Amino acid sequence: MKLSITRSSAPGTDVMSEGCISRIVEMAWEDRTAFEAIEAQFGLNESAVIDLMRRYLKPSSFRMWRARVTGRRTKHAVLRGAVFLRHRATHTRP
Repeated sequence: MKLSITRSSAPGTDVMSEGCISRIVEMAWEDRTAFEAIEAQFGLNESAVIDLMRRYLKPSSFRMWRARVTGRRTKHAVLRGAVFLRHRATHTRP
């Protein structure tokens, strides 16, 4: 299901539900979730995720998030190694 945010002057006229926005924010904060995974699930590229985070987070939280994800290899699928493709517990069979 691909959704997009429409910019409108009237507050509360976004296409996305609060649940979708909450899930995108949660995925953006996770270290192992790449921006490409958010784009595949919600149709938002990295710059759209940054805009969403800027819009829905407090300014201090947004600055903290940007400092955290800037340059982080695990947030970009191209920069990740094969080791980060899927989390697997050490006690499970391969």
